[in-house]
Amino acid sequence: MAHFAEIGIDNIVTRVIVIDNKYVPSDKDIAGELWCKNKFGGNWKQTSYSGSFRKQFAGAGHIYDSTKDIFIVPQPFASWALDSSNDWQPPIALPSDASLDKQYEWDEDVYQADNSKGWVVVE
Repeated sequence: MAHFAEIGIDNIVTRVIVIDNKYVPSDKDIAGELWCKNKFGGNWKQTSYSGSFRKQFAGAGHIYDSTKDIFIVPQPFASWALDSSNDWQPPIALPSDASLDKQYEWDEDVYQADNSKGWVVVE
């Protein structure tokens, strides 16, 4: 089976569908993308369930970066930025004492109030 993501306005993935491999020659994702376009309309890109191409498996709300030809997960918080691997990173590193006994979560309100803070202990 092959998976295809429909790319909507602002390159946001609107849905992901599965189609039979008989519509997708093993060496060309373009055939499957064209099949989806002809069948459903719109713009389609193949996505890999295993993440073996286009960075990761696309999901609704993900962003398709056509320049890099990859799918990027939605920005989790306004203050986070993409790193060189196209993964979202917080502006402050996770505290070094984070462990199974001490877990943290990001609190955007805390960061916006004081940009030297942001990680809070999960009680």
